[in-house]
Amino acid sequence: MSKRDPIPREFEDLLTPAGRRILSGKAEICGVLGDPRRRFLALDGMIAKGKAEKLRRVLEEHLRPLLSPMDDPIPPETIWDMEHDYEEWLPKTVRAKTAYLERKRAVSSLRAQELGITDLLKSESLALFAEQLVGRRLDRRSGQQVLCYGQGDYAGPHNDHHPGNKRAAQGYLDLHLSLSSKDVDHQYLVYAKGGHFTEMVPVHGLGFLTVYRLPFWHYTTPLQAKSGKVESARRWVLLATYLYAREKSSA
Repeated sequence: MSKRDPIPREFEDLLTPAGRRILSGKAEICGVLGDPRRRFLALDGMIAKGKAEKLRRVLEEHLRPLLSPMDDPIPPETIWDMEHDYEEWLPKTVRAKTAYLERKRAVSSLRAQELGITDLLKSESLALFAEQLVGRRLDRRSGQQVLCYGQGDYAGPHNDHHPGNKRAAQGYLDLHLSLSSKDVDHQYLVYAKGGHFTEMVPVHGLGFLTVYRLPFWHYTTPLQAKSGKVESARRWVLLATYLYAREKSSA
């Protein structure tokens, strides 16, 4: 990672010694997401802060102008089309900005490829790092996306279940690398445990990793800026999605 090439092509180049212990399979936390009762993992101190800040600045300068809005508000019919008391329903709502890196012809996708963001999210060391945490092989044909949350941006309650996709229907893995500016005051991930939204962790760190063994119910609270910093408070998320590798049939 250098001034000329601030984004490494391999995830390994971002890691601290603690992160490298996970990558090598020597950390006690390895395999923890293999427990069916464990759906979510938050890790700080795995990414070198200086490298994370360089990466965040590249995203701010080169990718932010190319992002597309995600704006799915609460449909008014969720109230006014109700016919009976206590029959509320709520589809997934969200407000943020994004770049879908799998859309090869999109300007944002092309720029992400030039910058090295796509290579980073497709890197072998990132897949191996995720494998060490879940304790099983992952398909290397991953999905990649970039998200950017500003003041008030959020993602409403959703479960990320895809029953229409045969490979994803039985579960899959997401890994998020968060890169927040110092002007973010807070943003949280709230998730369900035992059927209730009882768990909450901050996700607004710099170089903060979150790993999701989907599907499960969760939501991201509205990002809040520090006083007077609304215009510069942003949280970037580099996201890789992995299906589990196909099991080899025995002869």
